[in-house]
Amino acid sequence: MEQRVSVITLGVADLARSRTFYERLGWVTPCGEDDDVAFFPAAGLVVALWDRGKLAEDAGRPAPAEAGAIALAHNVRSPAEVDAVLAEAAAAGAVVAKPGQETFWGGYAGYFADPDGHLWEVAHNPHWTLADDGSVSLSG
Repeated sequence: MEQRVSVITLGVADLARSRTFYERLGWVTPCGEDDDVAFFPAAGLVVALWDRGKLAEDAGRPAPAEAGAIALAHNVRSPAEVDAVLAEAAAAGAVVAKPGQETFWGGYAGYFADPDGHLWEVAHNPHWTLADDGSVSLSG
């Protein structure tokens, strides 16, 4: 298996609500409003929103009661940008789970939860390089 991720699918309780949330963040999908999935191209991979029950059925697993124990991360170029993105997420309907603050690893980060409880870390890591296209290099 090649070391890469192509698509991250988030199981959601209400597709329209979740789609609206991500669109309020400025994300754009080529999918129609009546489609049963929303795909959002995201710097070399795709974030998909799909009904939680349909995702579980497709995977042959029981539907989880809530979001799993993972966090997606959105890296930014400065601590001020962390705070700005957290504010933007809150304005779009997110719950800020942890405001931006200095981290134990020398960066600055905070968390928000989307309408289904999926956690997003918004982080500035001064030890990594963030390219113009949003890709991350693990060396500073």
